[in-house]
Amino acid sequence: MEREGSMITDWLDQYGDPEVEAFISKNLAITEKVRQALEFKGWTRMQFAEAMGKSPSEVSKWLTGMHNLTLKSIIKMESVLGINLIQCEPMQEYEYIFLGMVNVGMAAEEPRAEYSSATEKVEFEIAM
Repeated sequence: MEREGSMITDWLDQYGDPEVEAFISKNLAITEKVRQALEFKGWTRMQFAEAMGKSPSEVSKWLTGMHNLTLKSIIKMESVLGINLIQCEPMQEYEYIFLGMVNVGMAAEEPRAEYSSATEKVEFEIAM
């Protein structure tokens, strides 16, 4: 005997849209973070709606996890709750490495001599 619901699961496995699944997953994760923040603050949905300047029915739609949240709404929620709901790391284009300091008190020829003798012994490869 087949388990009830397995036909739906099989259909979703075969025809489901990965983008829709990712949308639902991320949306539910955001709404769960909001729910936890409200619980931590001791706020009701009504108080949250007031703080957001939105109607309680709109906030209820958001918190179901099935509403398409806009970035503007998410940023407003972050501001009102004082939390990050979406973490995006900026792309790092360059990385700077500290190579050392020059001692100003040394004679100008001493550092040059040290540098020249050090570089003569080491081969460097440049990767592009």
